[in-house]
Amino acid sequence: MGIKTGTDQAELIEKCRKHDRRAQVRLYRQYCNAMFYIARRYLKREEDAEDAVQDAFILAFRKLHQYREEVSFGAWLKRIVINCCLDRIKMEREHTVSIDGEFLQVADELPGDWVAEDHITSGMVVRAIESLPDSHRYVLMLFLMEGYDHEEIAGILGISEVNSRTLLFRGKKKLQHILKTYRAV
Repeated sequence: MGIKTGTDQAELIEKCRKHDRRAQVRLYRQYCNAMFYIARRYLKREEDAEDAVQDAFILAFRKLHQYREEVSFGAWLKRIVINCCLDRIKMEREHTVSIDGEFLQVADELPGDWVAEDHITSGMVVRAIESLPDSHRYVLMLFLMEGYDHEEIAGILGISEVNSRTLLFRGKKKLQHILKTYRAV
């Protein structure tokens, strides 16, 4: 299936809004692999990622009337997938991570040294991120991998922008520490 032009995409979405099952299947096929890949970043088990993607598509089709063309459909759907993943994580833990505001230190700006040493591979970075505490890992992933800003991250995770900045700063420091332990081969 080739890349859709804006007009083709808009027509497909309009058919989906009218509950056209064939159009829904086409839209699902167009985005399911990319959304699964995103879900796997958040959920360790493949089955959980598949379920989250299915939940996200069901929710997206139900709420398609809320979609506005201000952002791409893929970006809108990606946010739904991420929210479904985070909801699953919250349900599994039975309680959310609490952040005590009086211990937070605000990071005015992030240091510009997000570059890793030459021997660090992307696989090492992924493993290091996966070893971080959930609160740091999710903020790092949303910021670095998904490209969300602190206002968006705060909305997605239900935290303040200050908490988002602080968790990103602390997560980055922990990530750097972990990566320093990896020796050149």
